[in-house]
Amino acid sequence: MNNVNLGRVLLGGLLAGLVLNFGEFLLNDLFLAKELQAFFARVGITPPGTSFLVAAVTLTFVMGIVLVLLYALIRPRLGPGIKTAITAGLLMWFSVYVYTGIVNGMALSVPLNFILIAMAWGLVEYLLAAIVGGWIYREA
Repeated sequence: MNNVNLGRVLLGGLLAGLVLNFGEFLLNDLFLAKELQAFFARVGITPPGTSFLVAAVTLTFVMGIVLVLLYALIRPRLGPGIKTAITAGLLMWFSVYVYTGIVNGMALSVPLNFILIAMAWGLVEYLLAAIVGGWIYREA
């Protein structure tokens, strides 16, 4: 990692995390708010409180940093640019949304349409975040 510009990873990662957090806000608090409340009531789960939201927002910023770090690590092999950013975004999307979406969705009996909406939304979200974070990143 001696060629990785950690300052730019952090800066690009925080911007990518902002994109991810904004996307999660739109998805969960605007588009699916009623459906999520109904799901919580149906399965007897208390809706997430402030401590959850603080942890989720913080971890989402961390995911943005990891996303840009991944971009920085694969950039020497794939070259700088949007294709490399998309590759990093796809890898993160698969790790975050596809795997956990299916596993957690099955474990909690989440309706399939929720899982599919979240996966599609997450794909756009992670690709945009990767492109924005990759745009900020420059080699050391």
